[in-house]
Amino acid sequence: MPAAIIGRKIGMTRHYTADGTHIPVTVIEAGPCAVTQVKTTENDGYSAVQLAFGEIKPRRSTMPQIGHDAKAGVSPRHVHREMRCATDDEATGFELGSTVDVKAFEGVKYVDVVGTSKGKGFAGQMKRHNFKGMCASHGTERKHRTGGSIGSHGTDRGHGAKIKKGKKMAGQMGNERVTVRSLDVIAIDVERNLLVVKGPVPGPNNGYLMVRAARRLYKRKAKKLS
Repeated sequence: MPAAIIGRKIGMTRHYTADGTHIPVTVIEAGPCAVTQVKTTENDGYSAVQLAFGEIKPRRSTMPQIGHDAKAGVSPRHVHREMRCATDDEATGFELGSTVDVKAFEGVKYVDVVGTSKGKGFAGQMKRHNFKGMCASHGTERKHRTGGSIGSHGTDRGHGAKIKKGKKMAGQMGNERVTVRSLDVIAIDVERNLLVVKGPVPGPNNGYLMVRAARRLYKRKAKKLS
């Protein structure tokens, strides 16, 4: 299985290189995670390793979840995530109750970070989709921040006018799964289980994240590894 771990976003700070270059970085508490389940193609139809992160009190969990974690010999955990494996051989090195820590990222230069973005509530078209708005010249009524005509995206077949799915309109902004690809790994602190990556990551401070080795690099970064 490629390097992967569950973590918690601590916050952003700055990092200075040896030549004095300033780099904005995000500090992530990466693990340690417990292996709570190992799935195989024969038993489950696919191969995967389930990791769990964040100890919680049993009264804040559920009986099925407590029993699931107890089978692996670990205390109740707050977050569980599956990491898919291409073959069963990739999952053979993992045993129930074993620990995965930030050491797994030694030698990894780029990572993908998956998290839930901050919720912005109900937002209009200009804020949500970066519309420029209507013209502000003479002859325009007070509709400068409207989304324009939406009738052309309707259909009259069957049950009357109906807006097509995907039309950019006002609605909930944020609070969705976001993946930031190909972030540079700046530093790893094994003693404190810290992973420092370049740039921002989705979600608020103390939000849970899934960090994995980059699956598809940008062309510029792929050239550096070739």
